[in-house]
Amino acid sequence: MSRALVIDDDRLQFRIVQAHFKNFKGGSYDLDWSDSYEDGLAKLLSGAYAVCLLDYRLGDRDGLQLLREAAKGGCRTPIVFLTAESGDNVDIMAMESGALDYLVKGEISPSSLERSLRYARNLGDTLDALRRLATRDEMTGLLNRREYERILAEEDRSRRFGQSLSLVIVDLDLFKAINDAHGHAAGDAVLREASARIAGTIRTVDRAARIGGEEFALILVQTGREAALEVARRAIGAVSASPISVDGTVAVAVTASAGVAELPRDADDGSELFVAADKALYAAKSSGRNRAVAASGK
Repeated sequence: MSRALVIDDDRLQFRIVQAHFKNFKGGSYDLDWSDSYEDGLAKLLSGAYAVCLLDYRLGDRDGLQLLREAAKGGCRTPIVFLTAESGDNVDIMAMESGALDYLVKGEISPSSLERSLRYARNLGDTLDALRRLATRDEMTGLLNRREYERILAEEDRSRRFGQSLSLVIVDLDLFKAINDAHGHAAGDAVLREASARIAGTIRTVDRAARIGGEEFALILVQTGREAALEVARRAIGAVSASPISVDGTVAVAVTASAGVAELPRDADDGSELFVAADKALYAAKSSGRNRAVAASGK
């Protein structure tokens, strides 16, 4: 059963909405209620709900403000905006703030509410799919180069407030030989499995991206060079831990090399950080491959 959240400081209004839910013709919902701005925002940001009904008036604050704060917090729950007011362009402001649909309380019926929830959920799924296409590498599912650059710039700004930041660049060794010997379909299979192994070595707060053909980047927050070097070693160890099956019969032995750099120890900004990590990667390749090398400082 899907979970739905109602954020409304009026208990009577919640009971009315609850009665509408009981008369739905389609799927049923496990309904939860929050009667305050703070509690509603916290529940919404938990990601535990399939859809949310949000009232316009919430004490001395309003649902528009909550919508904006939820969006800023990364909320992806589809929200239907409720209000007793049909004028003053509230509907337009709600949609511009992040709501996916809008209903006037006095005009709500079980059928219109159920239809609105279904529409919001379907539109939310479509928007999530579009976000994924815009930020994810199609083959591996990791972040793409554009999203990597955006996050690195964002983390660089955070680092200026005292947080450490390290970058690991991982490159599969002699990848062209795999394509030449086994074909590009086999190479694609190797990329998918290797990327999963690499991404499996980092924390949930860190980020993994595919930034080139067989090149990957790990953005490690609040991580110094030595700790990042250990992450790099785990990543290349995961790649080479066992041969990668490419068609159920052929297994390809794969190794990788990695370069590591830290802000501000090895660079002054994100662009210089990439250059430093890339130079360290080149050193790893030149010294025999299948190893991780840290930058040597500015």
